[in-house]
Amino acid sequence: MLTSTLADGLREYAIGEKLRALRLRKKMGLVELGQHTKLSAALLSKIERGKLFPTLPTLLRIAMVFSVGIDFFFTKDRKQRVLAISRHKERLQFPEGAKTSEAAYSFESLDFRATERKLNAFYAEFHPIDPAQAILHQHDGVEFLFVLAGRLGLRIGSDNLLLDSRDSIYFDSSVAHGYWSAARKKTTAIVVTVP
Repeated sequence: MLTSTLADGLREYAIGEKLRALRLRKKMGLVELGQHTKLSAALLSKIERGKLFPTLPTLLRIAMVFSVGIDFFFTKDRKQRVLAISRHKERLQFPEGAKTSEAAYSFESLDFRATERKLNAFYAEFHPIDPAQAILHQHDGVEFLFVLAGRLGLRIGSDNLLLDSRDSIYFDSSVAHGYWSAARKKTTAIVVTVP
């Protein structure tokens, strides 16, 4: 039986969270992992939920399935990679193109400190321009956009759309699209892209 001090110390390593992340990355169920490790799915579930701490031989069995060293579970910086704070004063603003004065929008990466990102998040400022001058671009994946303030003009394929403050849109970003502020001043939004 573990003392509360030992349990708290082990909990800091987030062994269960790391195991679950490895398993989901391989798209493997608990039963399948159990077949590979010769451990029951119930036992593995308890480990993942932090209800049980594995012995070293048990952890080694699991580590071998995922081709990682046992140290993977005891390295604290693995946990830090899933937590990243991007301070406002540290962010850099980038214009849409090389010419800052003619850019339809500028953006700041909100998650630049995070490694192994599953998505990309941006704070964007859209400037008033003639909609005909909006430069279309496209990229793999999907895009989600939430308008914070102002009015946003958006062209997706042959569709021209207007979004007001607090409106949001989700779309296939492999379709050519472009943006502009449809207000007299800048429009701001949060943009999330997922490859």
